[in-house]
Amino acid sequence: MSTFSRFTPLVGALPATVPFVGPEAIERQRGLKVRARIGANENGFGPAPSVLEAITAAAAETWKYNDPENFELKQALAAHHGIRPDNIAIGEGIDSLLGLIVRLVVEPGTTVVTSLGAYPTFNYHANGFGCRLVTVPYAGDKEDLSGLLDAVGQEDATLVYFANPDNPMGSWREADEVLAFARAVPETCLVILDEAYCETGPMSALPSLASLLDRPNVIRTRTFSKAYGLAGARVGYAIGTPGTIQAFDKIRHHFGMNRIGMAAALAALADQDYLHEVVGKIAAARARIGVIARDSGLVALPSATNFVAVDCLRDGTYARAIVDGLMEHGVFIRMPGVAPLNRCIRISVGPQPDLDLLAETLPKVLKSIG
Repeated sequence: MSTFSRFTPLVGALPATVPFVGPEAIERQRGLKVRARIGANENGFGPAPSVLEAITAAAAETWKYNDPENFELKQALAAHHGIRPDNIAIGEGIDSLLGLIVRLVVEPGTTVVTSLGAYPTFNYHANGFGCRLVTVPYAGDKEDLSGLLDAVGQEDATLVYFANPDNPMGSWREADEVLAFARAVPETCLVILDEAYCETGPMSALPSLASLLDRPNVIRTRTFSKAYGLAGARVGYAIGTPGTIQAFDKIRHHFGMNRIGMAAALAALADQDYLHEVVGKIAAARARIGVIARDSGLVALPSATNFVAVDCLRDGTYARAIVDGLMEHGVFIRMPGVAPLNRCIRISVGPQPDLDLLAETLPKVLKSIG
């Protein structure tokens, strides 16, 4: 296959890969139809009716570019969180924000620390800018904060990534542990505190925003993709000190946000009653997944997210067989990518019909693979 001859050496050395294979690609590759989409950490309960109304109203103006300053959403988020608009940067979901953050501080040879098996999109961005990636194993299915801190010091790292609650295990650290970690990281190392699942976890896991706003080396990332049910709209935001946040304006996509997504996010933020209702549905679905797992002889791990990691009590080969077997019945789930986490499967919450299909098919799959 012919290719352009002057790609950079870095791009030439990178694998042709993506962090995730989507359910649509699996359908195409295997000739199967997804009947229960409970594998991508989406919120199958969907957005609020008020949000759908806002989307419909905004559709007629989709010929316009969105306000490049994202003024309205910054103002609304600042009022909601009790912080200043200049503490907030808006981006096309956390995935895009992670790429921008990496671009701010990573160059070829820069040392970056993360957990072994943590959210792979972060690694994708870090590797794409030529970092030297140092990984720390999980401890008891949780990210090892002391191990991450030790690695930062030993490697003189420029960037460290930590998600709370965690993806892919659904585990969490309490707020006092998070604060102690963030404050102990040297000011020469930027901390990404990924809080994509903050609305679905216990409040005890969430440090107040004010508690870290004095730390210019801490950026917290949040999203409308999970609890608010807007994964397809791609709206996320970062929180930090004004000086750190201002750096995003040097490199961000100023017309990257779309008007319909912004209207959806504004309406979602305004409808906190629906958010409270959906968080309750997520908790109930997590409990149902736990029962389904237990009835099949598997063990659901405690979760603070919109998914549940289920310990299959064997190895990654066995877990992969379960994932593939469920897909044969149209049930799309995923699993962590590295051992020992890959002894688990990961099941996203969803409406009752999706979980009914899981309950029906999981015993059949387990019986078939032995």
